[in-house]
Amino acid sequence: VSSTDRIIAMSFPSSGKQSFYRNPITEVARFLDTKHADHYKVYNLCSEKGYDPKYFHYRVERIFIDDHNVPALQDMLKFTASVREWMSQDEKNVIAIHCKGGKGR
Repeated sequence: VSSTDRIIAMSFPSSGKQSFYRNPITEVARFLDTKHADHYKVYNLCSEKGYDPKYFHYRVERIFIDDHNVPALQDMLKFTASVREWMSQDEKNVIAIHCKGGKGR
């Protein structure tokens, strides 16, 4: 298994009206719980908005990166250290990373 097999990139897990055109948060949680139960961590790179981390069993880390901007070096170092630590804990562990649209940040 390569490390990229353990990385999921997605758009913002949304609720309400936004869930019609973005990933519905309940469906994202169901997918992750079904495919990667107890072995996933979600990284929200969106500074503009968050959500209740209970959907993902409180395994959510938020890195505040503004849309159409590069992250601060300190934030990137924090992010990569967190990912490295999570991935090294178990070879089954995966990360799910998102911003708003799923491709910008």
